[in-house]
Amino acid sequence: MISQTIKNRRSVFPAQYNGQPISKEEVLQILESANWAPTHKRTEPWRFKVFHGASQIGLGKFLAETYKQTTENFSGFTYKKFLENPVKAGCVIVICMQRDPKESLPEWEEIAATAMAVQNMWLTAADMNIGSYWATPGLLKYMDKFIQMEEGERCLGFFYMGKYDELPEGTRKTTIQEKTIWV
Repeated sequence: MISQTIKNRRSVFPAQYNGQPISKEEVLQILESANWAPTHKRTEPWRFKVFHGASQIGLGKFLAETYKQTTENFSGFTYKKFLENPVKAGCVIVICMQRDPKESLPEWEEIAATAMAVQNMWLTAADMNIGSYWATPGLLKYMDKFIQMEEGERCLGFFYMGKYDELPEGTRKTTIQEKTIWV
């Protein structure tokens, strides 16, 4: 039942992955679910750059070195995390949004559509017992120096995925009734 998948979905971080590989077929199944997200005016703004296998090493090196060159408060711990997290993952997908060249709708709607595509990916991965996490480091603004980006395309995050042994517990701080006003 979909409501159970929604309630069981968690952020599962690279440190929690067990090193088991994710197949290309599994990645494609997860990406296919993204393509069915709602999209106003059918702009389908979501774009994905997949790092699977050896390319993950290059991504880690790029992130770590870019962090080292651009930060004012260098931390060896953070450098190591940027270097190793892409390799700990079974796959890293760079989440991008392609702005409608006609700007026929507000940019926030295309960002929202891309976020819905990612939610579809997250739910599909959870249903497949693949953990995932959407990371949004400040280094996103430098990705065009590492991967080809089209005009109007913008990086919104990294979708880390990996298989895990134990699903983390999940709770909510407040009930839906505390967040809802009936008018």
